[in-house]
Amino acid sequence: MADREQVKPLAPSAFQTRSDDEEALSMQLKLKKRRYIQCCGCVAALLLIQAVVILVLFFTVFRIQDPMIRLNSVTIQRLEFFQNGSLRTDVNVTLLADVSVKNPNVATFKFNNSTTLIYYGGRVVGEGDHLQGKAKPRRTLRRNVTVDIIPEKILAVPSLMSDIASQALNISSYTRISGRVRILNIIKKNVVVKFNCTMTYRLSGQEFHGESCRPELDY
Repeated sequence: MADREQVKPLAPSAFQTRSDDEEALSMQLKLKKRRYIQCCGCVAALLLIQAVVILVLFFTVFRIQDPMIRLNSVTIQRLEFFQNGSLRTDVNVTLLADVSVKNPNVATFKFNNSTTLIYYGGRVVGEGDHLQGKAKPRRTLRRNVTVDIIPEKILAVPSLMSDIASQALNISSYTRISGRVRILNIIKKNVVVKFNCTMTYRLSGQEFHGESCRPELDY
């Protein structure tokens, strides 16, 4: 009888073992939960950093800027169209414009065929075509544009004789160039540049003076 009574105290030991297992399982669950929260926090931080970097690049490096056009010089290749104070109609006048297209972007600026019009006395007296081209990233494309002037249209300007007497012809030009800037096939921008210039042709020196240009941008 005494031996049987000594076996009974073993029951609390088994209960204590089950309690330790539950506590260990609870600690493992808490540890996994903590690691999961830390992992989610790291992923969220990386996504936030990536979003900030993309936003900064979008407003700095990837921000598309407007191309700039500059008229470097204008010359007339045939100077014999004025003789003895009169205009020869049997000679076609060729005007040569040296134009630069500056692309400040990190992507190529591709532009289509464009046209330059020459005005005198408010009338179109000449027209020239630009072939399509590409201005490389952060580079300046320089090219010559040939414009044919029609003497008959100059003769139709009422103020021609008075301008010849003053030895000065006030001429203006209008150029329109349309193109597109595309970055990584994601960011795209269509640009239309309108370029207006005014200048004075001095008959005495047979050259242009006072070139003044004003660009206009459309999107």
